[in-house]
Amino acid sequence: MFFVDTLEFEGLGNRSYLVGGARRAVAVDPPRDIDQVIAAAVRRGVRIAYVAETHVHNDYVTGGPDLARVTGASYLVPAAAHVSFARTPVADGDTIEVDGGLVLRAVATPGHTPHHTSYVLEQDGRGVAAFTGGSLLIGAVGRPDLVEPRLTEELTRAQHASAHRLAEQLDDDVPVLPTHGFGSFCSSSQSEGDATTIGKERATNDALTLDVDTFVERVLAGLDDVPAYYAHTGPANAAGPAPVDLTPPEPADAGQIARRLAAGEWVVDLRSRVAFAEGHVAGSFNFEGDGKLATYLAWLIPWGKPVTLLAETPGQIADAQRELARVGIDRPAAAATGGPAAWVREGERTASFPRARFADLADVRKRGEETVVLDVRRNSERAAGHVEGSVHIPIHELHGRIGEVPAGTVWVHCTSGMRAAIAASLLNAAGRDVVAVDDGFDAADEAGLTVTRH
Repeated sequence: MFFVDTLEFEGLGNRSYLVGGARRAVAVDPPRDIDQVIAAAVRRGVRIAYVAETHVHNDYVTGGPDLARVTGASYLVPAAAHVSFARTPVADGDTIEVDGGLVLRAVATPGHTPHHTSYVLEQDGRGVAAFTGGSLLIGAVGRPDLVEPRLTEELTRAQHASAHRLAEQLDDDVPVLPTHGFGSFCSSSQSEGDATTIGKERATNDALTLDVDTFVERVLAGLDDVPAYYAHTGPANAAGPAPVDLTPPEPADAGQIARRLAAGEWVVDLRSRVAFAEGHVAGSFNFEGDGKLATYLAWLIPWGKPVTLLAETPGQIADAQRELARVGIDRPAAAATGGPAAWVREGERTASFPRARFADLADVRKRGEETVVLDVRRNSERAAGHVEGSVHIPIHELHGRIGEVPAGTVWVHCTSGMRAAIAASLLNAAGRDVVAVDDGFDAADEAGLTVTRH
């Protein structure tokens, strides 16, 4: 018998896996915070004998080298990957004896990267699970444009061929267990569902239902913005990341928070957007701790800029620190807990701004009041429809383009409210009057606003 334990990282939209038998196991695409993988192995009563990477990741910092060092496991990395550390290179067709009749077989599946390798778990000679990394995902494939622009079309064609190769080798009932595709920007498109099989993908995945030219055209047309921090995580993984340090950051009092803001450092408030709008430290930014904290903070912050975290509890600081370490923001400069009253110096006032619905925006427009409507969604979202007369600056570009926002009170919106809250905090910190539209974009139509569709 065998087991497969799934470790989910919702903030990044990724998964890692621990797979094994009665005594030994393999960790596939482990996260930076390896204690979670070790804890899973302890619960199973197994030794981690192998750590396997499907590819050099762009969207998170791997814990592979550290996990292999701590456990004494063999570190399996695709032979063609350009890395600067010792590892056990694996090539197409290589097999690894895991435990008893369990064998891990390497299958070359280029496309997401040129060296990408999937791993098929075989029991008594039959495939029973496929760890597909960034190759075959749930209803999609890993995006092919993260390595080199000139290789994008070639890698897209390789993705099509790799998907077919997996489908030809495996039975319909074999579970497909990808690393990306649960909200990760490493996926070529977003899809629904959290479980699939080779048979389901054979029937529904574009890579397996479309001819290669149509597939390539569709994938290339659907590629979206690439988070800026990918430019740092990829090289960090190729070099071999240092062990993570999750010890608590230095405590910050109101005076230190003020000094760090004055020095141009980032002070990030992790509370809910509702609480932040009601009162916050002037100049601080709002990235909700239970949203896509790591993705959007790492995307927006100038790389290497010191960051101080504010939250209600130490546990929230610890959770955020762990999440940020996964994308290479290793050590917060400082942290404070409690609330805004404790974070501002005596005699200073907190800042605030109003929240609203699309219906409120419609009422303001009906009264003839001039409004600046700022849409901070991505280009692909904007292309599907936008509020007539709105200004468009994607959230990841806003910090450097605030000067382009027209004068007046800015009503800022996204698709659901989370990114609008980030944008509102950026604008508020820059001294702009802002209203955060905390509403689903579908409500714009319902409120009577004119939505232009393309």
